[in-house]
Amino acid sequence: MAEALIPSHAAPHPGRSAPEARMAASAVSRLTLSQFRCYEQARLTVPPGPVVLTGPNGAGKTNLLEALSLLAPGRGLRRARLSQMARLGAPGATGWAVAATVETPFGPVEIGTGQDGVSSERRLLRIDGQSVRGQARLAAHVAVVWLTPQMDRLFLEGPSGRRRFLDRLAFGFDPAHAGRLSRYESVLRERGRLLRDGSRDAAWLAALEDQMATTGIAVACARRDMVERLRIGCAQALGPFPRASLALDGVVDRWLAERPALVAEDLFRAALAAARGQDSGHGGADGASAAVGPHRSDLVVHWQGDDDRRIPAELCSTGEQKALLIAIVLANTRLMAVERGHLPLLLLDEVAAHLDPLRRRALFAELLDLGAQAWLTGTEDTVFSDLRGVAAFWRVEAARLRQDEQDFTQ
Repeated sequence: MAEALIPSHAAPHPGRSAPEARMAASAVSRLTLSQFRCYEQARLTVPPGPVVLTGPNGAGKTNLLEALSLLAPGRGLRRARLSQMARLGAPGATGWAVAATVETPFGPVEIGTGQDGVSSERRLLRIDGQSVRGQARLAAHVAVVWLTPQMDRLFLEGPSGRRRFLDRLAFGFDPAHAGRLSRYESVLRERGRLLRDGSRDAAWLAALEDQMATTGIAVACARRDMVERLRIGCAQALGPFPRASLALDGVVDRWLAERPALVAEDLFRAALAAARGQDSGHGGADGASAAVGPHRSDLVVHWQGDDDRRIPAELCSTGEQKALLIAIVLANTRLMAVERGHLPLLLLDEVAAHLDPLRRRALFAELLDLGAQAWLTGTEDTVFSDLRGVAAFWRVEAARLRQDEQDFTQ
């Protein structure tokens, strides 16, 4: 791993406490890459406002957004393996590294992450120069939300992508949600492994199922709270963007809608114990080895018309689905400003090209009004003409970066 990009000399910032917070955006002021994707070395220093990256397809724009997405818990916006992020032809002993200075309401935070070798799938992480175990700690410092062209099919494909989308939004309001989700998924996999191996250790299975029940219900409650926030936030449409109606659909979610959380825990434990034989045959690419649980929940979204007609998102046009996603992200951003006193980092890959001029102008105006740092990509800089003079423009060509300084007024 390129140690220079993950500073070990940076002292922790002492005395960060809630009273010192001010209304602010999570904003990256410095981003440095080494041996990452198409970049041998790259460094950007940017102001707190919008950042526009333009250039031809394949130039490396999305790779920069992927690097930024690694400042949040998880596998980034492409959900790639660590070895897939290494630059082709990179020296095998170094691995790749991403480092950033993130401005937060409590002061700057130095975050570094990377791989300890190209063949390794172990991710290293440092926060303020201190080695950290577990990516969940990232959620306490920065919230990152992204929209990518691949998410244009979010409402058409399976529920796992919709759960991940909702979980990323929840991280911004409840940083502990990342840790709970990680623990739940780990116990879920362990229980599934024991069942597939034919384990008869009933006591150990019961202990795992107890952890699944307590942690899983906590995960489901956090999602339920997030959906309720979004339901309120989306009730009033922003300009030309639609009202989105959201709900959770799953056995656990129905329990929580009808019963207290402690009763739902008991029901979950009983369901897991009763389904051991059935679950021994479950599994799959998502690692889900139980027929019941929050890993089976789905986020259901409807287009809410002015006449109270509700159209399922999967039946809307591609442009309408994109508008729904943007409406949810903007509602989430406004809610964070009110409830948390700061804004998430927004990564919007090729989002403007799929919007009509009216919605495009409304999106830019809302980003500027909120003060959020949004990183936007596109092949044509004319799409971003409304941001001239207020955003930092960078040209990306063949993994080389060139700042257009005349386009930004400090």
